[in-house]
Amino acid sequence: MILSPDRDPRLITIRRGGTLTDDHHQLLALWAADCAEHVLSLFAAVAPDDPRPSEAIAAARKWADGQMPMMTARAAGGHAMGAARPLTGAARFAAYAAGQAACVGHVAEHDLGAAAYAIKAVAAAHPNDPDAAAAERDRQRERLPKAVRELVLDDQARRNSICWNVFTD
Repeated sequence: MILSPDRDPRLITIRRGGTLTDDHHQLLALWAADCAEHVLSLFAAVAPDDPRPSEAIAAARKWADGQMPMMTARAAGGHAMGAARPLTGAARFAAYAAGQAACVGHVAEHDLGAAAYAIKAVAAAHPNDPDAAAAERDRQRERLPKAVRELVLDDQARRNSICWNVFTD
């Protein structure tokens, strides 16, 4: 569960009563897609013939570019999560990251799900490297768009405990 019962209005779109602009919402989707794409090879190594996670990442980007309806992108996210279910370890987490990224258009807070699952994927892929998860978290933060950086970092601090504490050392 990556969604808190108490939602931050900064992550709710203006038309839904929050303060999140369309531009910032799109930036969150693109960042989530980047997080998921960075670990996609961990899924592909196990299921090279399953396109669902890569299609979900593409859907997140298409939604952000206005080329795909939100419900279509969200459905692609569900399909990626379906690809995750029978798997274990890094491949499973990588597919979940892709699924979460595709759902950002529906609920912006899924951006943190994509990031958290990507961190879990890296940690699972490198179980003997105690710094792997932190390195992935730091890589993600370096790629955060300046316009949403403070928002995402605040959200990571707020929801860290329900995101497996992957956002702290």
